[in-house]
Amino acid sequence: MKIRIGTRGSALALAQTEMVAAELKRVSPDIEIEVVKITTKGDKILDRPLEAIGGKGVFIAEIERALIENEIDIAVHSAKDLPVELAEGTHISAVLRRGNPSDVLVTRKGGELYDIMTVGTGSQRRRNAFEGLFAGRVFRDIRGNVDTRLRKLENGEYDAIILAAAGLERLGLRNDERFSYIELDPEVFIPSPCQGIIAVQSGIGDLVDHLGAINHADTFLCFQTEREVLRLLNAGCNTPVGAYARLKGERLVLTVTLDSISLSTCESPYGNPEKLAREAVGNL
Repeated sequence: MKIRIGTRGSALALAQTEMVAAELKRVSPDIEIEVVKITTKGDKILDRPLEAIGGKGVFIAEIERALIENEIDIAVHSAKDLPVELAEGTHISAVLRRGNPSDVLVTRKGGELYDIMTVGTGSQRRRNAFEGLFAGRVFRDIRGNVDTRLRKLENGEYDAIILAAAGLERLGLRNDERFSYIELDPEVFIPSPCQGIIAVQSGIGDLVDHLGAINHADTFLCFQTEREVLRLLNAGCNTPVGAYARLKGERLVLTVTLDSISLSTCESPYGNPEKLAREAVGNL
């Protein structure tokens, strides 16, 4: 059996696709995998903020078209890049075990926190959260893949940049000796909804057995909870929402913020993401 996996062509997207492929091969060793690289609008236009070119959907529209037109069998995404609404006739059929959900402040080696004046990030959520910790900084938009952003930092275009820990770790860049890394506590510096989660999109009913076998149930519950927050807030890419669901024993805990200062934290028994999301959003 052959499965064609659609993905963006960046190093991170390909690394995440290889993680999905490895899981599929683990549960079904006879599967043949073909990786289909697809260039999205978000990959082509790097000189404008995301909200100016269409929001989160610019990273998946071309991939969804390929899925609908049967050019690929499944698609692999960074779950935080998914818009609230997916293409009709498709759904997220599996997620892998969540990686590190944290954000990381990256500086050049030897830099001091009090020397940081210009911070590179295109995320209003990250700007709000960082400003709450260190007032008076200047923020400048930054686009491009992880290597491009690190190169801009090294060249002195920024004093610091903020990146997702999971991406750095999946690329093996967390210990790059050119830089210093400060991991930001995800229960304080609330991450983007679904940060650190790799999502697999398919047609409804397609490859049910194979995709069900690689789905990580606890991560999927957190994914559903954080996605419900986005739905309730009707959040687009420029909505500075943070949402972080995690399991503590038999309880599901959710923290939500819209300004990175006021936090709403609620918890409920395992297994009711919609109710928990409504409660947390209602307390904002």
